Amino acid sequence: MYHKTLSYRLFSILNNTGLLFISLLCIIPLVHVLAISFSAKSAADANIVNLWPVDFTLEAYRKTIDNPIFLNSIWISIMRTSIGTALTLLLAFMAAYPLSRESTSFKARSYYSWIFVFAMVFNGGLVPFYMMIQNLNLMGSFWALVLPGAVNIYLTILMMNFFRGIPKELEEAAMIDGAGHFRVLFTIFLPVSKPAIATLSLFSIVFHWNSWFDGLLYTEGVHQYPLATFLQTVIISRDMSSMSLDPVSLALISQKTVSAAQIFIGALPVLIIYPFLQKFFVKGLVVGSVKE
Repeated sequence: MYHKTLSYRLFSILNNTGLLFISLLCIIPLVHVLAISFSAKSAADANIVNLWPVDFTLEAYRKTIDNPIFLNSIWISIMRTSIGTALTLLLAFMAAYPLSRESTSFKARSYYSWIFVFAMVFNGGLVPFYMMIQNLNLMGSFWALVLPGAVNIYLTILMMNFFRGIPKELEEAAMIDGAGHFRVLFTIFLPVSKPAIATLSLFSIVFHWNSWFDGLLYTEGVHQYPLATFLQTVIISRDMSSMSLDPVSLALISQKTVSAAQIFIGALPVLIIYPFLQKFFVKGLVVGSVKE
């Protein structure tokens, strides 16, 4: 057998070693941040924390969780990610289905496809976009974080290409049985598109969860900040005013420990969600559904 040959075993060893090395490069920074978050102020400020906490303490997490502004920002991010992802997927499905049809059944398909591609490559810029949000009276509204990114053309194109790969026999069989386009989309196409749906969901979740600049532009105070915007003001801008630190807390925690705790809490939801979606990336549910 080929898998028992020396060359194959050598390739497997080198391949596994390389993947292990890349995995360590991804994991070690996160472990380092976690170790800092559990370390005492003196150890963190002295830069002596590596991959294990020094003088273990939960003070940074305790102060972070006790901060109502931080908890409010988490709730805003959860709501934004949930509603934004659901809306983006729905609009992507509705747009990708007709665009995936042949030009004989949808004569304007090429015209609309070029409009989508043009809009993805070219845009009006930040100032006109800001003026549009302002004229629509969305400033300071939660929907200013959701609606502008509801139509993701890149994800729509990905879904369109996946729909084009679905065997036409599935659609034709449903049409013969009397199904309409909406029923074909939601009962035929979507159930066999789980790998694409998982990919689009992950892209949309990461986009909404990590987006911070729009929160800085379209909100009217720290009480409306999503988590990424809140972390940017505390970690990057080093504005600790929103942390409500008293003199006793300042003696126990530092900027580094609080920032590390918040970074880890902010990354935790994506780390939890990814394993449940990852299995669909390597699975093709359409293969073998139709045999000719």
